[in-house]
Amino acid sequence: MSPALSHIRALVAFHLSEGVMLAWVRPEKFPYMTRPPSSRVLWERHAAEHPAPAEGPTAAGGTTPARAPSGTVPNVVGVHLYLERDGQVLLGLRHPDSAYAGGSWHVLAGHCEAESATACLVREAYEEAGLVIDPADVELVHTVHMVDRPDDPPRIQLFFRARRWEGIPKLREPDKCVAWQWWSAKDLPEPTVPYTRAAIQGIRTGRTYTELGWGR
Repeated sequence: MSPALSHIRALVAFHLSEGVMLAWVRPEKFPYMTRPPSSRVLWERHAAEHPAPAEGPTAAGGTTPARAPSGTVPNVVGVHLYLERDGQVLLGLRHPDSAYAGGSWHVLAGHCEAESATACLVREAYEEAGLVIDPADVELVHTVHMVDRPDDPPRIQLFFRARRWEGIPKLREPDKCVAWQWWSAKDLPEPTVPYTRAAIQGIRTGRTYTELGWGR
């Protein structure tokens, strides 16, 4: 076993606090993950120095997964929880040191892993705020297809409304969110993440789709 692999496996022995998850990620997914610039340099250097072996036939006798058609660009899928109560929506204030939108207000959100969008929503709601939601109680109310920066992959942001939920929002990941607060949907705080503001405005007017950042 290489020293690097031994070090990685040793991390599993550490105690993980609430809301912290570890997952194996292949290097080709790095460009589609939100991370600080310093981490990006370290990850890419490690991947270059320790290339993963090429995948061969599967154990069941199949072949490697088919590659995407030429010209296809993978899109990152984000899920967002839209909670409304008496005309107010729940927003979280992102930690100032957050890799994305530090110091801005944002709905509860996360990126899909190897799971459905509704399963991701239910998981993130519990991990981030201690809220319990039944997948049967959510509905898709808005979609934002966006390009944040020219060198970033396109993103599909799905906003789900929960008709019912259990629990009171708690700060379960204080390194990401420092406050939960209900705000009037008509008077959102500054600064609010721009695509979140656009989605909430769309939901209020009955519009189901928004595009942002695409050249015309």
